[in-house]
Amino acid sequence: MEHKLATAEKKVLVELVKLVQKQGLQGDNGGWKDFLNSYDKRFGSSLSDPSRRSNDVLVAFLSTFKKEEDLQLLARVLQCGDNRNLIEKFKQESPDKETPEQRLVRLTITHPRYPVYYAFPSHAEDWFVTKSGKKQSKVMKSTRMLAIDCEMVTCEDGSEAVVRVGAVDRDLRVVLDKFVKPSLPVTDYKTDITGVTAEDLEKATLSVADIQKKLRRFLSKGTILVGHGLHNDLQVLKVDHARVIDTSLVFKYSGAHSSRTPSLYNLCKSVLDEELRMEGAAHNCVHDAAAAMKLVLAVVEKGVETSIPQTEEMLEVEKTIQEAKKASLYLHKIPHNVPSQELQGVITGDFKVEVKPPKKLGGYYSAEVVFSSQEEANQAFDNVDGDIVKDTMGLSQKMVEFKLSSGSVSRLYVRKNVQDGEVSAKKRSNTEEENNVSSKRQKRENDSEETRQENVNHCSSRESISEDHIKEIEELKEKLKAREREVEEIEELKEKLKAKDREIEAQDKMITNLKKKLKKK
Repeated sequence: MEHKLATAEKKVLVELVKLVQKQGLQGDNGGWKDFLNSYDKRFGSSLSDPSRRSNDVLVAFLSTFKKEEDLQLLARVLQCGDNRNLIEKFKQESPDKETPEQRLVRLTITHPRYPVYYAFPSHAEDWFVTKSGKKQSKVMKSTRMLAIDCEMVTCEDGSEAVVRVGAVDRDLRVVLDKFVKPSLPVTDYKTDITGVTAEDLEKATLSVADIQKKLRRFLSKGTILVGHGLHNDLQVLKVDHARVIDTSLVFKYSGAHSSRTPSLYNLCKSVLDEELRMEGAAHNCVHDAAAAMKLVLAVVEKGVETSIPQTEEMLEVEKTIQEAKKASLYLHKIPHNVPSQELQGVITGDFKVEVKPPKKLGGYYSAEVVFSSQEEANQAFDNVDGDIVKDTMGLSQKMVEFKLSSGSVSRLYVRKNVQDGEVSAKKRSNTEEENNVSSKRQKRENDSEETRQENVNHCSSRESISEDHIKEIEELKEKLKAREREVEEIEELKEKLKAKDREIEAQDKMITNLKKKLKKK
């Protein structure tokens, strides 16, 4: 561990110290500030910002942790840092000589949604962070692949739990097909989607940790994990893996917005000319994993394009999805300590709530509120008390404060899933043109009177305006000079701080060397 800490980048060490502080962990010399007070007699905890401390001080503090669970936490964070560096280094490399597999990895990790989808709470003790291996050049050139898919159910706390895991290798051999026993009672098996029943889980004995152990032997030496919406599977499996190919990010509809991702069903029809499943049939995670692998192999071995045309059938399906969105509202930024049952008091009407668990431990969760019609959804949104604002996608939403049964007050956002008053581009263009003509005509009619009045006012006040302007300019000049003096003083302070940092770093090294000498004696 000492060697790993000594060779780690400073940003990773700083992240570790901040995480340890946040969790209130203590080493042999207490917490971070206790350590500084004993280690640095000159500055002590007065300089507690980890980013302003040298690597030697950060390593010395982290080396005071000896408990097994603390060492496991340090190892996970360090491994996450190594994996991130591996991906960042790969991004910067030239794609000229990369293999088809590497190209698909690149398409995945450079997708705009990748940083959001694959930001896992990997520091948690029940997460498994895969090791990338010592020889990183060989790791990134590996063409070994494993496709996985999971079936999930909803538990009593609204979270999703994995209940079946399927995995196939590059040759489409099934290497894993196991049922998983959820740790919480199940409220919705979603049998029509998952194909999993209560009877199936009665025989299940494996936990998520058991599945992680089974996957370990497949996820070494640069193995590429393949899947469709793979981040969802990794989230429930609690696995953080560096090299991934996500077919939902690799493939795209030609001419469509980047936010629209093709379904596995549509990709199978368009790329493979196969039916993923019969209409109305439940999912099968082994078949879905195999389908994702086939899609990747179609690109790797046959050179299939990753941009696919939209058929009339696809457009009809998309239209159906959009109609369903119109009859729903999206509740987000819901604090994790707000029970899902309390959401019933936020929205009025007859609806069904579909809770989506938080992406990060202790983070916000969200929920879809589904109504029978668009009119009911619109009425429920109108009944919500709050000001309408637009989110980054231009969708209307309101921030709502509500009282919990405990008496405390919480808040969340209620958002529509479609834009208000959408019109076609042609119609919008014509309307804008008509509005422009109308406004120009009105402007011409009012121009003469306004111009005459302006001329009279301008002539009578020209001299006073000039004098006022001169005074304003002089005042601004004085303010500018004062601001320049302030900037100079700030720069001087910065130089003094830099000198102080250099002094502290030199002192830290001196103390470390002295301690090493004392140990030798």
